[in-house]
Amino acid sequence: MEQDNKPVISVVAPIFNESATLPEFYRRVREALQPLGETWELVLIDDGSRDNSSEIMRELARQDPRVRPVIFARNFGHQLAVTAGLDYSRGEAVVIIDSDLQDPPEVIPEMIARWREGYEVVYAIRTEREGETWFKLFTASLFYRLIYRITDVDIPLDTGDFRLLDRKVVNVLNSMRERHRFLRGMSVWVGFRQTGVSYKRHARFAGETKYPLKKMVKFASDAVTGFSYFPLQLATYVGFFSAGISILAIPIVIIMRLIGQQAFFGQATTLIAVLFLGGVQLISLGILGEYIGRLYDEARGRPLYIVRDDPQTLERERSKLTKIEI
Repeated sequence: MEQDNKPVISVVAPIFNESATLPEFYRRVREALQPLGETWELVLIDDGSRDNSSEIMRELARQDPRVRPVIFARNFGHQLAVTAGLDYSRGEAVVIIDSDLQDPPEVIPEMIARWREGYEVVYAIRTEREGETWFKLFTASLFYRLIYRITDVDIPLDTGDFRLLDRKVVNVLNSMRERHRFLRGMSVWVGFRQTGVSYKRHARFAGETKYPLKKMVKFASDAVTGFSYFPLQLATYVGFFSAGISILAIPIVIIMRLIGQQAFFGQATTLIAVLFLGGVQLISLGILGEYIGRLYDEARGRPLYIVRDDPQTLERERSKLTKIEI
């Protein structure tokens, strides 16, 4: 049945090659929200999938008008797909969740209950993580603790993008159009009343992970550079440390040469020092380049994403079909 009014709850899920999980994901979201008695919508964002995910999204939308598909023109990345979902969401509360069913939709009613208590951000805390290698667990744990220590915001440990946001928070996030996004940090940075709910993270329902090591490193880079100047400060500290060693080494080398120590004759010492300082300089330039590159991306002012089809497109298609039938 078509909803005339804006829904109370919006569920936003980015999709990338998830044809094997989409029907089950939709079923479980529907079963989790139906008993609440609130109007709801499911905003699915196809982030340039190469399988038939977009066709499945369209079919779900035909069967249930509460499903609202947004289809990108190409792959723009997970964080921008979530951003598009926030842009298209209409609910008073918006839940961000991945469609691989590692984050169980059955937790959503508990998050809504905390929202009704007055909290404006309700984040989900992973107490257990099934089906993941020791390397993934170790690097994830290291990432969260590193971010917690060096960033300017207190991001809760062991939390992902799975969270509920009040409409006030969504409106603020939608006004922040930065390109290299770290939404879990941004949702903490904006403030408001926040709390967490604990849950057990499951193994993927089907398919393969969409976050290999390369994407994890880029994601960590976006998180650090978006919320901390620590890499720039670290380069400065290393520069001062190297300069201090050089200042201390000059009189020592002079004295050792005067007393005839053979270890300080020839070019070996000079070569080592030059290589060391050159390495420090190149690393510092690389760190500076990361920040400058992000400034360049922002200055170009390109759109964050490009949509090929959206819910309005589907509505127009429905209208055409209705006229033809008549």
